[in-house]
Amino acid sequence: MVMKNIYLVGFMGTGKTTVGKLLAKKLRKEFAELDELIEKKEQRKITDIFSQSGETYFRQLENDLLKKISTQSNLVVSCGGGLMCNKNNIQILKNSGIVFNLEASSATIYKRTKDFAHRPLLNVQDPLMDIENLLQQRKPYYAQAHYAIDTEKKTPEEIVDAIIIILKEIKQVK
Repeated sequence: MVMKNIYLVGFMGTGKTTVGKLLAKKLRKEFAELDELIEKKEQRKITDIFSQSGETYFRQLENDLLKKISTQSNLVVSCGGGLMCNKNNIQILKNSGIVFNLEASSATIYKRTKDFAHRPLLNVQDPLMDIENLLQQRKPYYAQAHYAIDTEKKTPEEIVDAIIIILKEIKQVK
């Protein structure tokens, strides 16, 4: 049975990569992380792409890669936090797969990400306030995912199990 792609979206620090790898392993699917693929293609880190070429350039790379990935199937894909803020991307995701938004509070996101200097959005005076503002801005976009999973007090394994239960209910997994 050919399965649509499974897309994990949401803010940084909600567990997209960790959960995505575990989910792919459990479902025997290939895992793809868009940011990682962009870094590989560009041969530079996301922070360098942002600082050297700007966010617009990065978002175009992200969109081009998503279009390419969406032609494949049976993938578990971890998407960058801002990917859903583009209406075209939302359409591509929804047309080619099942979209799960992983959610967490701003305090939890801050706690999970505060020690990572490679996060361009956190290299600011008040990262917690920026996280809260961005979460608020992105909320209507994230809300367009097919399903929302609260990752607040769950282990990655529990999140994977919750996704698999939904996939079974919609007959994407046996």
